[in-house]
This record gives sequence, C-alpha cells and structure tokens, in this order.
Amino acid sequence: MTNLEQRISRLEDRAAIQDLVAAYFCAIDLDDYEAVAKCFTADAAFVASGFSGDHTREAIIAFLKEARAHMGQTVHTPHYVQIEFTGNGKANGTVAAHLELGLGDKTYFGAVRYLDTYRCEEGGWQITSRDMKAVHIAPWSEVEHSLTRPFNVRWPGADPLRSDCARPDR
Repeated sequence: MTNLEQRISRLEDRAAIQDLVAAYFCAIDLDDYEAVAKCFTADAAFVASGFSGDHTREAIIAFLKEARAHMGQTVHTPHYVQIEFTGNGKANGTVAAHLELGLGDKTYFGAVRYLDTYRCEEGGWQITSRDMKAVHIAPWSEVEHSLTRPFNVRWPGADPLRSDCARPDR
C-alpha cells in the first residue's frame, strides 16, 4: 500500500469509528439493543462511573437494559471523538458527550467522557472497552450549580459523588 493509500485508509477508519460512536448513541436512545450489540465485540467490557458492567457483549446488553429499565426518553449527544490509532486495526478514543435523561419524574442533564478502545474485525470497527466517566449530572433544577459543587455527580437515589473528571486542584 502506498503512503497515499495508507492515509486514505486511516481517514476512512477515523470516519468509521465516528460513525460507530453515533450509531451507539442513536441505538441506545431508541432502546434498540440489537443495534447496540453490533457496536461491541463479543469480548467487550463496559464500566460506567463506578457501576461495573461486564466483559461480554451479552452481559453489556443485560447491564444496559437494566440501567435503562427505569428511564424515560433520553438524548445522548456526542461532541467530539478524539482517536489515536495504536496498531493495525486497533485504536483508543475519548468521546465527550452530553446526556439528557428522563429518570423518574425528572429530567437530568449531564456531561460524560467515554474512554474507549476499538478493534476492526470482519464486520468493521467495534468497541472493545468503554469506560464512562461522569463529568457532572443533576436534575435540571440543580444544573445551574452542577459545575460549581465539589460533589456534582447526582444520580437519583445515590449519594452525591465527585466528578470522575474533576481538576486535581478542586
């Protein structure tokens, strides 16, 4: 493969990973677990801000179904995907996103970062691990303070937590 072909291939890979991230968000908002499953490798792992997921595609889908069983409508909005290729058919990524979640009778708003690893298999690029880090989350009524409090991760029914992405001096 020539240098130009390699560069074009890398751009195609970058676009495919960005499409993968968008496909995951669209599928999760629609509770389309068949489409969500296609986003993960068979041996994938998922961890969500202190809540352990599991290490197979089937376990991840079960974890997501349980987590979303008490949610109303959701909107996941990705802002960027920073990608670093680590080898042939392998990459790491950081995805920044905002979330709007219907939880109980309230709408929650927050920001997260997904620390991902990706692998290209026969069917294309898939997520091999996803570690969701909460930047902040709170009910809409508390959002005006959600970046100024030290314990700004406020999931319903849980004690407030520090941001997974807090600056070291805060």
